Amino acid sequence: MSVPLFIIVSAFLLVPMPEGMTMRQFYRRRFMRILPPMICFLLLYALLPLAWGGTTWEQAMADLRMVPFNFPPMAGHLWFMYPLISIYLIIPVVSPWLERASARDERLFLLFFVVSTVLPWLHHFVSPTIWGECHWNQFSALWYCSGYLGYVVLAHYIRVHLKWSQRRRLTIGTICFIVGGAFTAWSFWMKGVPGVQMPTPEMEWSWQFCTPNVLLSTFGAFLLFTCIRRAPSYITSIAKLTFGMYLMHIFFLVPISGRLIAGNVAESLLPVWLAIPVIAVLTYICCIIATKLISLLPGSKYIVG
Repeated sequence: MSVPLFIIVSAFLLVPMPEGMTMRQFYRRRFMRILPPMICFLLLYALLPLAWGGTTWEQAMADLRMVPFNFPPMAGHLWFMYPLISIYLIIPVVSPWLERASARDERLFLLFFVVSTVLPWLHHFVSPTIWGECHWNQFSALWYCSGYLGYVVLAHYIRVHLKWSQRRRLTIGTICFIVGGAFTAWSFWMKGVPGVQMPTPEMEWSWQFCTPNVLLSTFGAFLLFTCIRRAPSYITSIAKLTFGMYLMHIFFLVPISGRLIAGNVAESLLPVWLAIPVIAVLTYICCIIATKLISLLPGSKYIVG
């Protein structure tokens, strides 16, 4: 639910646009914040591995040529920047509607969005083409009511129209978070076969970001977050570094996991159940330190945001 939560938080803060702000002003403000660091790290992931022999000159040049079109192979996590760009592009378009829409209107759109979240399951279990999809048309009947735009509208609905008490938010949020997470865990357990290596899409059929269980968990978790009145100062200070931490974390994740797993999960230095959280914590700490140091440099906003 990490990606949907980020979309909801962004939309919660940005939608609708401030009164009087033009589309051009919105684009300039948002894209000047994310594009320079994104481009910087696209170049780093293409070229920096040359420093420790992690790639060849031929591969680095091939990755560099692809930078205008997509992320380098080592920077798979940067896929998220492209949907984020699309969300920023559409916010000025949907903002006027959200300013005028009633709670009932938004619930109707959210109903369409909820129905659209079963599409990944239908693609997996029924047919790869659903509701008008075919090799000459990838835009299904609910295409324009699906995807991350649904989380944008959900964020606005929660902020403007959801008048629940804190107790109700805590109760319903906890239930939704647990039920959605339990289904996700069960789907993995149900599909997996011990000792049999399976394709990732087969194992993670319910893990896509716009599926009912992930939507339910995200909704529940965000309701819980809305009950927080004030974050501790150390959380706020780390939060200011998180964009840079996200951009660079693969540079730390790969060598740390390589050391602990040593290329063989069956004979890793630590048991898998312990290795996973240790890798996460060490990567997190390294990213905090590195991003903080870079943030002290002049012009650091163009590197780590």
